[in-house]
Amino acid sequence: MKIAVLGIGFMGFPMARRLCEAGHEVHVWNRSRDKAERVAAFGATVHDTPASAAAAAEVVVSMLENGAIVESVLFDQGAAAAMKPGTLVIDMASIKPREARDHAARLSARGVAHLDAPVSGGTLGAEAGTLVIMVGGRPEEFTRAQPVFAVFGRATHVGPHGTGQLTKLANQMIVGITIGAVAEALLLCEKGGANPARVKEAITGGFADSRILQVHGQRMVERDFAPRARMSVQLKDLRNALDTASEIGFDAPITALFEKLNADAIEHGLTDLDHAGLFVELASRNGMQ
Repeated sequence: MKIAVLGIGFMGFPMARRLCEAGHEVHVWNRSRDKAERVAAFGATVHDTPASAAAAAEVVVSMLENGAIVESVLFDQGAAAAMKPGTLVIDMASIKPREARDHAARLSARGVAHLDAPVSGGTLGAEAGTLVIMVGGRPEEFTRAQPVFAVFGRATHVGPHGTGQLTKLANQMIVGITIGAVAEALLLCEKGGANPARVKEAITGGFADSRILQVHGQRMVERDFAPRARMSVQLKDLRNALDTASEIGFDAPITALFEKLNADAIEHGLTDLDHAGLFVELASRNGMQ
């Protein structure tokens, strides 16, 4: 299958590499060409423009930072106009549901199909091919995309256009809130004299156990906040969730609280930390290192 990947960052690189290793003909583009060049070693063709990459493909996968960038790449930088009728766009960025619906309608007018298919699992999941993929769009396009999804992980069709993004917002609400709960609980125990590593060990296997506790809790114990998913991206997702909640008349006070905590952390210079770095903000509030 001829597949273009637009956006070769933390997630796009391992995903494009896996497509190459699976035997697909892969075309890649990134705003900074040097990042795209890394995939050339695995057999990908590097393009200077998103339009050039999209023109060569029957499936276009986008893994870009936000909805405004997705819109710019598709409609301002010529990618959509360059696509052949019948091309399938799989947008795997995390954007607002209404943006996904708008992109789907505009692509459909050009004879191009669309799925919104954001992911969860981070760079570890992208590298291992174990991503969870939440898909909105027409069932027949979901079926058509299966060879691509199979390379990345496990895909679930959740409804019409925009519902993949809605599901991802739910995912990010749970992730962001749980990271905060784990950070606060471990800091409380540390402040009270307990060893946080042993606290994590003691909790493991009980009702409070979770993947967040195991992965992000371990990063907190080790004070390892090198970015896998940046705090700035977590804040973007929480704000998208709040915007969507406002649009449909839903009150989300818990998400609002964690949006404020992440915003404060970024204001205090933590923007480039992993989203587990909320631990640093909460530690600072309590006079801890």
